[in-house]
Amino acid sequence: MRTTQQFSITLPNEMADAVKEKVASGAYATESEVIRDGLRVLLARDRVVDQWLLEQVVPAYDALLADSSRVISVDSVRARLAEEHKAAVEKK
Repeated sequence: MRTTQQFSITLPNEMADAVKEKVASGAYATESEVIRDGLRVLLARDRVVDQWLLEQVVPAYDALLADSSRVISVDSVRARLAEEHKAAVEKK
């Protein structure tokens, strides 16, 4: 039973050059290893984002729905950031 599949992909020249450089430097033995490693990193990032959404974003959203007094308007946030920016610039 085969555990791999062959793909044909097209990359922009800059990406293709980066793949070739990784192989030429000895960091990877083949172009396929470079692509596999990149995909592993992408999948790991996706898992981290999913975990963050489930563990932090969803509970924060649910808390805001349960207690709308915790909501801060966009205008309030912008005003506070503008004040903090102004204070930081004046200190310089």
